[in-house]
Amino acid sequence: MIGKLTGIVDSVGEDYVILDVGGVGYEVFCPARVLARLPRPGERAALVIETYVREDMIRLYGFASAEERAWFRLLGTVQGVGAKVALGLLGMFDVDDLAAAIALQDKVALARAPGVGKRLAERLATELRDAAPAPTNAAALLAGGRAAPAVSTDPAVADAISALVNLGYGEPQARGAAAAARAGAPDAAAAQLIRLALKELAR
Repeated sequence: MIGKLTGIVDSVGEDYVILDVGGVGYEVFCPARVLARLPRPGERAALVIETYVREDMIRLYGFASAEERAWFRLLGTVQGVGAKVALGLLGMFDVDDLAAAIALQDKVALARAPGVGKRLAERLATELRDAAPAPTNAAALLAGGRAAPAVSTDPAVADAISALVNLGYGEPQARGAAAAARAGAPDAAAAQLIRLALKELAR
């Protein structure tokens, strides 16, 4: 089984990269976040690989880290999540943001990923709540095994997220920062949450 490939970027498609390794071009399907960060064609790149072998095909999936690959495997254990949906989730969220969304039971955020509707988002949040690796960013503190309001049901947090997005931050980063701010200030209004979230983002 192929576990890692290091070679020259030959070309990049909508959802894959052709990686030239010793004159052999490997077609590797990757999350959008990974494709966006690849070096330019002609430059060297390394990918952690998950190999799918079936009777009619062999398909390679590439990731920036072993942790990302572990998430790909974990997502695949949920009914209704195939490789394409798992790549979509990892293309929208980095691993910490995904872990935080699951820990927070933020089904609204999960449902925004390509191919994930309301029912599948609920299944992801429920089935992975105990199995998912803990996030390492500050947003993880909000869950911590204690009851906490989901980001999507807290109007002040929602307002803070909207403000941060308007300031140019990505939605996953805005959600994580707002969640961390709420963890430190359970009764804060939106304006204070925005200030606290900006401090989180500046760390």
